[in-house]
Amino acid sequence: MQRLLLFIPVLIIACNQPDKEQETNIFQSINKEVLVNSDGYSSLKEATETIGHRLTGSENGAKAEQYIYDKLLSYGFEDVQFDEFEVEAWSRGDIMVMVDGDSVPSVSLGHSPVAADVSGEVVDMGNGLAEDYENIGDQLEGKIALTFISLLPDTPEGTRNLHRSEKAELAIQHGAAGVIIFNRVEGGVLLTGTASVTGELLPVPAVCIGYEDGLALKEKIAGNSGSVQAHIKLTNNSGMIKARNVIATLPGSELPDERIILGGHLDSWDLATGAIDNGIGSFSVLDIARTFKANDLRPRRTVQFVFFMGEEQGLLGSKHMVEEEEAQGTIDQVKFMMNLDMSGNPVGMNASGAKIDTLFFLALGQQIQRVDTIYKSGFSSRAGLHSDHQPFMLAGVPILSVHSNLDRSIYSCYHADCDDFSLVDEEHMTNTTRFGTMMLYAIANAEQLPAVKMNSEETRQFMIDNGLEENLKMQGDWKWGK
Repeated sequence: MQRLLLFIPVLIIACNQPDKEQETNIFQSINKEVLVNSDGYSSLKEATETIGHRLTGSENGAKAEQYIYDKLLSYGFEDVQFDEFEVEAWSRGDIMVMVDGDSVPSVSLGHSPVAADVSGEVVDMGNGLAEDYENIGDQLEGKIALTFISLLPDTPEGTRNLHRSEKAELAIQHGAAGVIIFNRVEGGVLLTGTASVTGELLPVPAVCIGYEDGLALKEKIAGNSGSVQAHIKLTNNSGMIKARNVIATLPGSELPDERIILGGHLDSWDLATGAIDNGIGSFSVLDIARTFKANDLRPRRTVQFVFFMGEEQGLLGSKHMVEEEEAQGTIDQVKFMMNLDMSGNPVGMNASGAKIDTLFFLALGQQIQRVDTIYKSGFSSRAGLHSDHQPFMLAGVPILSVHSNLDRSIYSCYHADCDDFSLVDEEHMTNTTRFGTMMLYAIANAEQLPAVKMNSEETRQFMIDNGLEENLKMQGDWKWGK
């Protein structure tokens, strides 16, 4: 059976040769144009130098929204819109963390309280997973939990890690008065990001300290016959802000009411410029939009290029868009959502949803590989959370993402104070534009879509089958009751 599957895509191509030949010619034209004119890299460089970070609700965030809007107009798009939303958003203030009287470099994690001043014994909760809290009783009550953001070296193989917000939630559920999460990256790198599973303010402070300081604190707790005391004092800001998704629409030539969305979050955290998270994704979306106009691509279905704000603070922009679509009764028009979040240098695709046509993606991968063999035509079908595809997936929309082939070291600066443009590889961004344009065009122009929208019950079962039920319940995003 495996041997047969390897040859089926070739047979499909052969049976539909005229259309595939035309599409291959289009792919070749896309490839040549992007290799000469790609400007995702240069635009990201300009934005990081002239704007800096892109925190939602900030002056910088508004500048970034306008920058993308103006770029899209310059490419020739006639329908470019700001999609404004108003939400409560968080920004950092001051922080002080002391351990047994010594200051420890730290940053607040997103949605920590607007003011907190707590002291208490530090309790080492290991990885901060559910199993670390078994039989703990009230031993954490009124104390400060210490957890690792990743998985410790002695963790059993196959253990599934949790998001930082889920680790904070478990500590709070067990009575913690504060949470200290230490980073996995060596060199004192500090990381931020939301520590709230719901997007609401936490009842206790949650902070991040560096890897070395975290290990030293673990050792101090393990070797101290008495208790190790910490003092966390911080201020933050929380209030209503306005932000804008930016949406460029390219009408379909035959099926304008069916829409394919390509999205990436434009916003970033404020510790650095957000070049990797998510400059390489959102500015690749920008360059793919440019490529569609430059090559006069008019697929059968409408394509929307969406730059989301507020992803970092709880998928605010994408949730807003889906809620608006549902309220207006237009969500069924959205047939596929492709998301680029810290994506780069694609070597394959991941499609998630029910009734995925695997053969379509295998054949498409082979087609792209004929253009350039650095694309490896990998394919998977799995689902995850914590990016802008999530609200669409919960609405039953099939999702597409890419297998990235990036230097893993750049992810060390994820959400961190070292997320700098110097980490960006121009060739990798160009590859994202080349191959991403081909993927998007193939889906938008397909005679028959390679997946169908799930109804509510199918979506519920899909979440259960992919092991996402408990995570969604913890987030407050499980919409199917108990």
